[in-house]
Amino acid sequence: MPSLSAHDGAVLAYHVYGDGSPLICLPGGPMLPSACLGELGGLSAHKRLIMLDLRGTGGSATPADTSAYRCDRLVDDVEALRLHLGLDRIDLLGHSAGANLAVRYTARHPEHTGRLALITPSTRAVGIEISGEWRRETARLRAGEPWFARAYAGLEAATAGTATADDWEAITPFTYGRWDAAAQAHHAADEEQRNDEAAAAFGGEGAFEPAATRAALAAFGGPVLLLAGEVDVAAPLPAMTEYAGLFKDATLTVQPGAGHFPWLDDADRFVSTVAAFLS
Repeated sequence: MPSLSAHDGAVLAYHVYGDGSPLICLPGGPMLPSACLGELGGLSAHKRLIMLDLRGTGGSATPADTSAYRCDRLVDDVEALRLHLGLDRIDLLGHSAGANLAVRYTARHPEHTGRLALITPSTRAVGIEISGEWRRETARLRAGEPWFARAYAGLEAATAGTATADDWEAITPFTYGRWDAAAQAHHAADEEQRNDEAAAAFGGEGAFEPAATRAALAAFGGPVLLLAGEVDVAAPLPAMTEYAGLFKDATLTVQPGAGHFPWLDDADRFVSTVAAFLS
């Protein structure tokens, strides 16, 4: 497994899949190892995927100071990876919470950012509030599913701020376009691999500066793909539309039937969309 030294000497691991021009991939969670991305449904057939294990995840070192997990501080680790690879400019893909890191990097280092692919992105870094009604409207698209009633009750509790651990678990099927054995295995693996301490620190005080980030993204001239899942309760379409509007040159693509992990729901469509954007 290749590795590099960050600015403070921390050893960071990364994984490489495929050939061709490089694409730096930042996993979500927050603070899941890059293994949660797999090979993004086969995108490695088109790009050289460079998957960074963020601090405290996968093969990367665990810092003594938990504030090193903050999103704004992880920007320096992405920059260390760019320098380690000897690249003047990098194409970036950020999934879910990893999109917060991707846009924070872009805001700080626009001259080193080429193409930016945001996959079902979290909106915390840009301060877009996702309403409970947007989530409920999206959830109701799944009303015919056998698990819907319990999951929707959990979602109602979550939007009211009264959710229990059981409610949060009940909501999980909304995260996937199909709540089948593969989705259930993927969810179980994510739960096993998540660094909960790091996840709690990722969005700590000072991690995000939405106004400054939005201003920097408005000035960014590179092409942006924002890929939304049609039935993704975590990143509903109204929020994704608003997000895409922050950029000069953004394409919003909605993948039919997809949840929060679109490469699992329809790998061929996902790969076709992202590869075409990056080509």
